[in-house]
Amino acid sequence: MVTGRALEALVEDVWRRESPHVLAALLRRHGDLADCEDAAQEALAAAAVQWPRDGVPDHPRGWLVTVASRRLVDQVRAERSRTAREVAVAVAEPHGADPTAPSADADDPAEVDDSLQLLLLCCHPALSASSKVALTLRAVAGLSTTQVAAAFLVPETTMGQRLSRARATLRTAGARFVEVGPAELPARVAACLDVLHLLFNEGYAASAGAALLDVSLTAEAVRLARGLHASLPDHDEATGLLALMLLTAAREGTRVDAAGDLVPLAAQDRGRWDRAMVAEGVALLEEALPHGHVGRFQLQAAIAAVHAEAPSAEETDWRQISLLYAMLAERAPSPAVTLNRAVAVGEAFGPEPGLAVLDPLLADPTMRRHHRTFAVQAHLLERAGRRDEAREAYATAARMTASIPEQRYLNARLARLDNPSNLDER
Repeated sequence: MVTGRALEALVEDVWRRESPHVLAALLRRHGDLADCEDAAQEALAAAAVQWPRDGVPDHPRGWLVTVASRRLVDQVRAERSRTAREVAVAVAEPHGADPTAPSADADDPAEVDDSLQLLLLCCHPALSASSKVALTLRAVAGLSTTQVAAAFLVPETTMGQRLSRARATLRTAGARFVEVGPAELPARVAACLDVLHLLFNEGYAASAGAALLDVSLTAEAVRLARGLHASLPDHDEATGLLALMLLTAAREGTRVDAAGDLVPLAAQDRGRWDRAMVAEGVALLEEALPHGHVGRFQLQAAIAAVHAEAPSAEETDWRQISLLYAMLAERAPSPAVTLNRAVAVGEAFGPEPGLAVLDPLLADPTMRRHHRTFAVQAHLLERAGRRDEAREAYATAARMTASIPEQRYLNARLARLDNPSNLDER
């Protein structure tokens, strides 16, 4: 019998893998995203109770669809019973559905992959850009509301309200789970790219928890990015995003040590980077760049390629990276770009110029809630020899992060400041 944390991990893994397919199967019949999400969550809760007792079913997706569909049938009955007798409700059941039937859909849910179609549904034009991203991270990727809130740097309650409003907007707009036609597809792509980028980032550097990496999230993001690229092979930014993911994911195996502690880029064993992924990412980038317009994902992929192709940390062309970040700041300015540019400028031209780039973020209330702002400040202050200020910044960053591996790393950097013999280590 699977119990305790092992069971929790098993259910989480199944849910992460199957949630978009369960939702899609329900949506094809019932239509309303909020109701379908609620039903799917109840099916997940039932699985957590029943699977330890009876074992994991051979087809967990079909099991979840069946249980969730029954919940929706029960909800329909409860609502109709307010105005009619139970027998009238039974006669009025849509499509003559049998609540004990093994599947909620005419198609076999185990044979259909609806992730990309569900992604496009959540990127409906009636939604704001931020709502599209948030809703898709929740519905398609299976991230918790807490994780989505962390990705947006907002409180969990705020994100919960935003998600509820997004579902209501889809309901009002009459959004249905139907295939998005070729004419509509390009208009939804920008939001899809943002969603997949955030999904990948959450897997590559988890915002909270005991593990730094969640390779199931990065793998899912890459899978969906491949699907999007296959649907729009001439879309340079879709190509650029896939290249960026591959070039970054190539380093996953060296991101943490045997104890699960964070290993910074400069200390990673480049001989263990996945060179096949690097080669594929570079080839995709070279395919997209000559076409003219260069967007933000192509620029970020170019930065990742400079890192990937440097023989060693010492031979990294930080001036080129700094230039690419300057271009990125012009094309797609954001606090995250400024933060990374500060690091690049600090490496290329010295810590004081890097701190000058960082200064505006330290006056931004949102970025002052982000531990990485202070982590970058601490790194640059340490390199500038401003040890007391660096000590305070490291302590602040360690206190603010909800990621245990990052907290350990930052506290270790803080401890180094009290050991002068180690101050030359990078």
